[in-house]
Amino acid sequence: MTAGSTRPDPAAATSTPDRAAAQRRTVRVLVATQAVGAVGITIGIATASLLARDISGSESQAGLAQTFQVLGAAVAAYLLARLMSLRGRRIGLATGYLVGAGGAVLAVVAGAIGSMPLLLFGALLLGATTAANSGARYAATDLAEPLHRGRALSVVVWATTIGAVAGPNLTGPAAALARALGLPELTGPFALGAIGMLLASLLVGTLLRPDPLLLARRIAHDEADAAGEVVGVPTGTSWSRVRAAFAERPVLVAAVLGLVGSHAAMVAVMVMTPLHMEHGGAELRIIGVVISVHVLGMFAFSPLVGLLADRVGRAPTLGAGGVLLVLSLLLSGAAPEGSSWQIFTGLFLLGLGWSFGTVAASTLIADHAPLDVRADVQGAADLMMGLGAAAAGGLAGVVVGTLGYAHLSHGSIGLALLVVLAAVLARSGSDRLAQ
Repeated sequence: MTAGSTRPDPAAATSTPDRAAAQRRTVRVLVATQAVGAVGITIGIATASLLARDISGSESQAGLAQTFQVLGAAVAAYLLARLMSLRGRRIGLATGYLVGAGGAVLAVVAGAIGSMPLLLFGALLLGATTAANSGARYAATDLAEPLHRGRALSVVVWATTIGAVAGPNLTGPAAALARALGLPELTGPFALGAIGMLLASLLVGTLLRPDPLLLARRIAHDEADAAGEVVGVPTGTSWSRVRAAFAERPVLVAAVLGLVGSHAAMVAVMVMTPLHMEHGGAELRIIGVVISVHVLGMFAFSPLVGLLADRVGRAPTLGAGGVLLVLSLLLSGAAPEGSSWQIFTGLFLLGLGWSFGTVAASTLIADHAPLDVRADVQGAADLMMGLGAAAAGGLAGVVVGTLGYAHLSHGSIGLALLVVLAAVLARSGSDRLAQ
């Protein structure tokens, strides 16, 4: 398989009963963990900004908690990937959920004592759970057959739907729990979320055996020994090996561009949509329905997207994601304030375009990242994805405040076109990206 190829080589697959059984077990454990861990993330999203507003007493600081969580996820993505590279997926994922649970507990304490700095620090740690949930999609590909990697990855992404739907619906019981404990109501979702994250850490820490990444390395080593090949020992720092992988395999650069463009376009428009609808008098219930439709587009169809990536190819699927994002942004930009068919359709397509782009780009990275530095490359990709989303989310408020929602949507088309460009470059394997 050449460095510029975007389709996996079927001949490169190794299929043994032990590997196949381990892969099935891995996916089952990751689906369960992802569902529980996602509850821990989504249950606090609905109330994080409200808690920050109440503690700070300022509407302008309401979004800081979410911003710190996004930044925490970006940094944790790389740090957890380093841990996975050294100790395996099981230790890395369990640590991410455990750190996130600690952040949720700090958020509860912050609400009880009224400390904004403690809340922001807790939100920063809470980002580790987001990073762990993102890392789980890569863990599903370690033992998968090359022609089935998209499907394996997308099934784990789909499991997030369970938590995304259940989390917000548990806000009421969580508030009741907080009242029973004598805590502010808005800390309840974080307390319940901490329980979910601890459970996710326990599940992955005890059940993800054998470790998929370590087993994949052992299989590759045994195959090399059987073929009489000498397996080299990786040298240099993690960052130097990541840079070398990107330089040697330009398709990885294209995949990261697609990942960053998809995520940044989605975050920029999604975070400002509730405000745009509220300005037009839309009820909170209707705003919630729009966001639910958006989340449905993000996760519910991911198995079909993964199947498409396996059968049609990663690059064409990535390109389709870019086209869907362009259509969604045109519709969103044309939507009047309040509730409209344009905003419903636009936000659904925004989620669906994100799904196409993220699943295809992530599978490309799983296909082409060298095994000895695979986790590091994946962590670096998610780090850049997170930083891009944080920047896009921060700038979105400025753009809407000065120019309006329509300008934000239309301006974000540039990010969607970046996804289309990434698909073209991934298909051609252009060496110019390495320069």
